[in-house]
This record gives sequence, C-alpha cells and structure tokens, in this order.
Amino acid sequence: MRPSMNKFLYLFSFAGLMLCFSCRTTKEAFNPDKKFAPEALKADYRLSRQILENMHPSLYWYTSRDSMNAYFDEGYAALKDSMTEMQFRTLLSYTFSKLGCGHTSVRSSKQYAQYIDTARRTQFPLVLKFWKDTMVLALNLNRRDSILKRGMIIQSIDGRTAHQLTDTLFNYFVTDGYNLTGKYQYLSTGLNFSTWYKNIYGYAPSFSIGYVDTGNAVKETVIPLYDPRADTLRRLFPRRLIAGPEPRRRRKEINNFLSRNLHIDSGSNTAFMTLNTFERGNHLHRFFRQSFRELDKKKVKNLVIDVRSNGGGDVINSTLLDRYIIDKKFKVADSLYALHRRSPYDKYIDKSLLYRSLMLVLTSKRSDGKFHFGYFERHYYRPKRVHHFDGQVYILIGGNSFSATTLFAGTLKGQKNVTLVGEETGGGYYGNTAWMIPDVTLPHTKLRFRLPRFRLVIDRSRVKDGRGVLPDVPSLPTADAIGRGLDFKTEKAKELIQLHSSLKK
Repeated sequence: MRPSMNKFLYLFSFAGLMLCFSCRTTKEAFNPDKKFAPEALKADYRLSRQILENMHPSLYWYTSRDSMNAYFDEGYAALKDSMTEMQFRTLLSYTFSKLGCGHTSVRSSKQYAQYIDTARRTQFPLVLKFWKDTMVLALNLNRRDSILKRGMIIQSIDGRTAHQLTDTLFNYFVTDGYNLTGKYQYLSTGLNFSTWYKNIYGYAPSFSIGYVDTGNAVKETVIPLYDPRADTLRRLFPRRLIAGPEPRRRRKEINNFLSRNLHIDSGSNTAFMTLNTFERGNHLHRFFRQSFRELDKKKVKNLVIDVRSNGGGDVINSTLLDRYIIDKKFKVADSLYALHRRSPYDKYIDKSLLYRSLMLVLTSKRSDGKFHFGYFERHYYRPKRVHHFDGQVYILIGGNSFSATTLFAGTLKGQKNVTLVGEETGGGYYGNTAWMIPDVTLPHTKLRFRLPRFRLVIDRSRVKDGRGVLPDVPSLPTADAIGRGLDFKTEKAKELIQLHSSLKK
C-alpha cells in the first residue's frame, strides 16, 4: 500500500534514476545447500533484531516488549550449529511471525529466488484447502493417482491431522494482529503448503494419507513425491498457453484482463468486477472511469466486486474505487507516522536514499517525536459526482484480501447499499504498518526481510482487536463446493441479489 501524488512524481522519478544500477550475474553456480557458520548466522540475527527495534513502528503493537524479547532470545539461542539459508529463514520466520505484522516477512536471498525460478524440485503432491480443522484436496499433481480426487476430505498426512499441521505451521506465517483467516488462505495457495511442510518436517520418498472416500469410509493410502522431471505439469494446461511467447501487445492485454476486468450480465442487471491488484501500472484509473461510465450508461443496479485475491497496492487506487461507491466524505488515516527518517542501518536498507528523500519532503516531526505524513491525516476524500454508483454493491472478501484492499473494504463497511460477502480479510481493520516498505538485506546470508516504515491507524474509533474486516454475510468453503469447482462466494452474492430483487417487488 503506497501513497501516490502527482506533485511528487518528479521526485520519485529523479530518485529512481539515481538508484538504478546495472547488475551482473555471477559465474559461480548457486548452491542452495551451502551452510553458514553459527557466527555468521548470529551476526545476521542480531542485526535483524537491532533494525526492527530501531525502526519498526509497531514492534510491540500486538506482542508486549517482554514477550517479544523472549521470542528474540529464543531464536538466538537456537543458533548453535551451521545452517543452510532455508533453515535460517525458517528460524527467522518463526520470530518475525510473533510481531503480528503481515507486512514484515522474511524473504529468500536474490540468488535463492533465481534458483527457485528455474529448479525443478520434488514437491508434496497435494494442493489442499484449509479451514478450521479441515483440509480438502483441491489438486493432485500426480495425475495418474486414481484414488485421491478433488473434493476429498484429507484426515491426516503421515499421522498429522489438520489441527496438528496448522497448529505448527502457523507459527511461521506473518499476519496482521491475531488474524487466522489469512494464514489458512496462505497455506491453501499454490505450493505454500508443500514448501513449508518440507521446511518443518522434511520430505520422505512417500507419504501416508488418511482420507474419507466417496462412501464416507475412512481409508489410508501411500503416495509418492511429485517429480516434475518425470511427470511434467505442462500437460495440465492448454498447449496454446505455453507454446511460445505471445506478441507484446497481446501479453499486455492478457495481463490487464487478469489483473482487472468487468462483465455485465444484462439478464440479472448485474455487473461483475474482478480486481486482483491495486498496484500501479495496471491503468486502474482509466479502468474505473470507463467501468462506472458503462454502469451508468446501462443503468446497472447491482455490482459485485471480487477482491478475494487482491493483496493490495497503491492506496490512491483503492481510495479512488471507494469514491465511486461511498456516500460520504472520508479520510484514509487518523494517524500515519514513522519513527525515524534515517538510521545507522541505512546501508543495509534497499533504496534508503530514495526513502529518506521522500520522507524529508512528505513528513514533519510533531511534538510526539514521530514523523507524521500529515497529508493523509488531514485530507478528506469526497464521493465522485460523475458516474457515482448508487445501486447495490456486494464485495467478495477473503484471507488474501490484504493491505490497501482492507482499506477499500473497511471504508465501505456499514454503508446501507454495501454488503461484504465471504470470509474475514487477511489485513487488519484497525490499521497496519504498510506504506513505505523497503527490503533489508542481511550481509552474511543475504536473506531479505520487509521493513515497514509507517504505522497507520485508519480509524481510532475502531477496536484494536487484531481482526480483519469481517463479512456481513459469511460464505465459507465446503468439501462439496471444492469438489464440484463451485465459486461459492459468487453464488452467495447472486442469491443475495435475487433475494433483494424479490423483496422490492
């Protein structure tokens, strides 16, 4: 979630040019199993703690100082032997997860990230959907498996139940406050479960899987690791999508469609808008302008906005969308401040010169000793006059709705013609620590972590309970819906539209 104001574009551009450097690829092959000595690991660990204690604006927001110190000390005491980068990242992730900040996450080194992009590694073969004490099979990478099918309830993996797995793995995932929905969703996305299962439990050549079959009988089977070299995933996708590079213009059109699109169903007088990002570079201002102009022209009465996969981005984009729907003036923040403009650790912080320059221009020191971004604390946004949408709005939210997306949904929550459908957002309703988030690179292991510079309190009248934005109408997954590939949240919105239409008659 980042601010964007026209009068600072020149500063952004100039500073960006100053910080653009060419990079060279190393000739030495990267070794993911390289081990670092305990002294190097301890030095990086101490440095990460010092930087957080010096600069993180919400280090003790959800965890007390004494508790956080105990977690830091616990992690440091575990650095007794040599570790690989991934082992050290796992340990550091455990400590970072205790902050209750979804924007403060540990990332691999750039070299490791490049390695992962090209390595064809073995994987745990099941992609699972998690919620509460339930895990359901969403995809089986072993296509020749005739037993385990999508929609089956998985009771255990090597004897570990869903509750036991989440109880352990959740200790390594960051989230805002005490939110669990975001953690369930993260574990259900892509190969995240496969990666973290390996990091915590390790891989064996095969796995014992307890499951419930179609006759509701509890059974057990053994499945092998998935090896992409022997059973490529390419066959899972249409050939035309992987045959070769699309023309540049066509690729851009596809990317734009995947990031945001609008479909109008004239039969139900309903528009379906999908927004998978609020990031810059997706021409969202133009998209919103054209979309709401079309809704106005066609007199559309219902609008479903899907932000379930929207992890956030530019707050100016999310705020603009709010203005097309909201019925009153509003602020983005009651308070927005950083602890420092500079620190003795700037040399480890990516683009520190850029961020320091921006903060010199955008912030001012107040009597509380903090550096406040006063524009957003003072400025009120007003509803759009042209093509403002006054019909019924249904916003689909879930655990992957984060950062600026939480601001968008939270700003509209409670408005008479707006209904939030789905699951709790992953981002905090009270506030977060987004805005400017540079990477810190640790000197020995080259591990990176995100360092939020600002604390944002959206609305002081809200309760700081560590929760996300709650839906007005919950719509939770079921094994049957997953098995049949149903979009249960969209179906729930359609039911509400039909109910509202029938009540008006």
